[in-house]
Parts: sequence; C-alpha cells; structure tokens
Amino acid sequence: MIGVELAQQLREAGLAWKPALGDRFAIPDRDLDDEVFVLSNMTVEVHSMPEGRVIGFNGTTEWALDDVELDETVWLPREDQLRELLGGTFRVLRRGPAGYEVVIDLLGEERTFGAETTEGAYASALLHLLAAAGADGL
Repeated sequence: MIGVELAQQLREAGLAWKPALGDRFAIPDRDLDDEVFVLSNMTVEVHSMPEGRVIGFNGTTEWALDDVELDETVWLPREDQLRELLGGTFRVLRRGPAGYEVVIDLLGEERTFGAETTEGAYASALLHLLAAAGADGL
C-alpha cells in the first residue's frame, strides 16, 4: 500500500478519486495519519449532501466520527488501481535493484520507475504521467 504522503502527491498532481466500494483512504491532519479506512456499504459510505459529497461513518466507529468532507481525505489506491490508471502506457513490472521497477511507454520512449514496493513503483510512474499530462495542458 502506498503511504499518505505519496497519495497526497498523486492528488496534487491531478489524480481524481471517484470513491467506490473497497477503496482505501486516510484522513490526514486529524491525528489519524496511521489509520486506513475502507469504503463499505456497511460502515463507511459516500453521501451526496447539499453542501457537497461527504464520507459518512454509520455509527459503528468507536470514536463517533460522523462524516468527513471528501476533500479532507486522501485516496490510497491499490496496486491494481494504479496499474489500471497507467492504461496503455504500462509495459512491465519486474524486480529491480531498488525492489521493483515499472516500465511505461510514453510517446514511444520507455521510462523506468523503481521503488521498494510494487505500489510505489506504479505510483511513481503515474506521477510522471500526471506531470507530463499537466505539462501538455491536458
């Protein structure tokens, strides 16, 4: 799983989250940085409210957090979600000197991104793609 800091970098780079069942997220800056929450139809759900979308905690959480604004959370995408977000640019995941390497093809040029974990390597490649898309005005 990627950490909150890397997830925040992805969000700042333009990665949009469309919450779905099974998604993991964190609530930084509320002394909950080490807690990981999972969207579920039984305990945590996304609700549309007049003031915007909120994530609702349906009374089962011990510390009685009722809801939190979506923009106060940070999505922690899973390995399969990160790979899917790379789309057709993804070429290969392999072992490398730093742990794992993800190779993407961006406009005919192969690029390699390494990290200790598979999720970290995928996230690094995705950060590069988001930056390239932003630089191209996409």
